[in-house]
Amino acid sequence: RHAARLAAPLARKAHLKDVSAASFSVAFFSSITANTMLAEAYEKGTISERELIISNLFNSLPTYLLRLPSIFFIAAPFIGSAAAIYVGLTAVAAILRTGAIVYSGKFFLPVQDEGCLPCRLDEMEEKDELKTIAQKALKRFKKRLPKMLYLTCPIYALFFALKQLGIFDWLESVMVNSFSFFNFLPPESITIVIFHMTAEFTAGLAAAGALMSDTGLSASHVVGALMLGNLLSTPIKALRRQFPYYAGIYGPKLATRMVFYNQLSRGISIAVVGGAYFVFYLTFIV
Repeated sequence: RHAARLAAPLARKAHLKDVSAASFSVAFFSSITANTMLAEAYEKGTISERELIISNLFNSLPTYLLRLPSIFFIAAPFIGSAAAIYVGLTAVAAILRTGAIVYSGKFFLPVQDEGCLPCRLDEMEEKDELKTIAQKALKRFKKRLPKMLYLTCPIYALFFALKQLGIFDWLESVMVNSFSFFNFLPPESITIVIFHMTAEFTAGLAAAGALMSDTGLSASHVVGALMLGNLLSTPIKALRRQFPYYAGIYGPKLATRMVFYNQLSRGISIAVVGGAYFVFYLTFIV
């Protein structure tokens, strides 16, 4: 109820219900908890499937901000001042994405009743004692545990097997072969993109730091390569990491749609912000 106050203004603009506002605020601390709140509301019929998808997309900003400090403090030792530019651009992309989602909610969702969101939540549920809270938590845990066992664990096992068979390495190599279309970057910076795609984020940063020291690669080119690697690696990493736990919360069919919409909106926002940065760099700096 208290968390809903933080998101109330944005939620009203997006025509979202109380639980979506509360989920947005909770996502600053735990994206899994926020998604579970949305899933329970959808199962109870409190929110529609359309509002569920928009609410999940709405949570992308706090989910990103939750990871932002760790991204910056990992990147800064490797690439110095370029880390601030890269993190700033991805933050702008997250803000623009949230703005577009709020704007779309005004068109795709009906207007909610006027009033204070946390006030209405106060009316819906009285304050519980610690014992009652523990009983509710146990009941919900027992309900969610079978989904985790029967869906999430087998899906993770499947993706592990696919990785061992080299399926993901093959997909990444196919994407790497398309780099001839990205001739706006120096050839040296393609190494950063490859490491970003085929390994972890830290590997791409290590490659970027080494190239900046050895070849004098500019901070702008490093940022461009990291943005491109971020964009190209997102679909595979989402399939490998996001889909299994989404399937455990929402079920495979709905999880597939939600991952698709998440990555589509993320990819478009990264492409727009990255493209604008390069236009600015080529126009005013070079």
